[in-house]
Amino acid sequence: MENRKQHHHVLAIPYPTQGHINPMLQFFKRLVSKNLKTTLAITKFHFNSTHPPPSINSISIDTISDGFDDAGYSQASDSQSYLETFQIAGSKTLLDLISRHQTAGNPIDCVVYDSFIPWVFDVVKPLGIKTASFFTQPCAVNFLYYNVSIGKIPVGSSVDAPVTSIPGLPLLTVDDLPPFVSEPEVYVPYRDMVFGQFRNVVEADFVFVNTFYELEEEVVNEMSKYSPLITIGPTIPSFYLDKRVENDNDYGLNLFESDPSTTIQWLSSKPKGSVVYVSFGSLSDLGGGQMEEILWGLKGSEFNFLWVIRATEMPKFPDSFVNSEKGLVVGWCPQLEVLANDAVGCFFSHAGWNSTIEAMSLGVPMVVMPQWTDQPMNAKLAEDVWKVAIRVRLNEKGIVGRDEVERCVREVMDGESGKEMKMMALKWRDLAKEAIDEGGSSDINIDNFIKKLSDLKN
Repeated sequence: MENRKQHHHVLAIPYPTQGHINPMLQFFKRLVSKNLKTTLAITKFHFNSTHPPPSINSISIDTISDGFDDAGYSQASDSQSYLETFQIAGSKTLLDLISRHQTAGNPIDCVVYDSFIPWVFDVVKPLGIKTASFFTQPCAVNFLYYNVSIGKIPVGSSVDAPVTSIPGLPLLTVDDLPPFVSEPEVYVPYRDMVFGQFRNVVEADFVFVNTFYELEEEVVNEMSKYSPLITIGPTIPSFYLDKRVENDNDYGLNLFESDPSTTIQWLSSKPKGSVVYVSFGSLSDLGGGQMEEILWGLKGSEFNFLWVIRATEMPKFPDSFVNSEKGLVVGWCPQLEVLANDAVGCFFSHAGWNSTIEAMSLGVPMVVMPQWTDQPMNAKLAEDVWKVAIRVRLNEKGIVGRDEVERCVREVMDGESGKEMKMMALKWRDLAKEAIDEGGSSDINIDNFIKKLSDLKN
């Protein structure tokens, strides 16, 4: 396949957040390595604010509009108006993009769109272009949402009994459910978005999932009975896995600026496995009281810690803290580079899917503190199914106390169950590499997609 002429042009339309852009970008790097022509369309706001090069790893960069080209999401009055405006502006500018490529002699054969924006299917399908829905979250979460969407799982605060009737899923309690299921009245726009993922999925020509078969074998088999799935993960840079994609050592399109020099220099001074890396992602919103409890818990554990806190969250952080030999707080850092550093022995995170699969792909055990979206269920899977994590528990005030933080960190870093977590993390790391390497399950799936695309075109 390496010397084959480019016969297809595939377009990617991700949902415009870092955690959705990265997986699709990495998938397209794989397609490029197999000689497909590819284009990634980001919003005009992200394009104007990040100034990406014309191409990333030979993936052409183009734009569509979400209707907020000057200041992005912050211009919207609320999330509902943003999603509605995005659909209207995105539909029009997507048609313009497709027409532009057609006129230029680069017609698009297939559009891979984020499952959060199923309206892309409605725009593309009448044009005779093949469609592929791309699920960034794990198959288990997707299957839960699917069963809610068809009424097999009730929603609302009355859901207090374990969910036992869904084959392929572990036993779930209300604490394991995404808030869109347990508190749907609080998250109406996002509830409609996550359940709306399945509106036209059975009509799409392909359905991709950002996971690998060996990690979710049972649930992939179950969900495939309703909608055939193509597992293509883990979607992290090839440098950290099989090293078969040239010059692929980072994601390449960062919505947040970072200077890793201070972080890497600090890590290089620490003994192997002695650092707790703490990050709650680009969207989580912790209260000041919760931040203080985590800080005291980290200090109480007596391990070194590196904590990434967004600039917008920094005002909540205790003023009394000063960076020291034991603790370093930074505004942003290259997460993969940090997780791959020998000094890191534990990842304290929100259990977002990208962070979770990155940690497992690099063999790092976790302390997980889920906040919302898919995180509670990811935490359940990481702790009870994949056995690579310990989940913190809330106290009577509804926050995670410093004693609990200290207990969990100590257990992962130095406890008996922590040793098992490290062994399991290494097991999943090896399986992740095998899946994406030549002849692995994800690699074969990608090859089969390319072949089927050729068959459909012919």
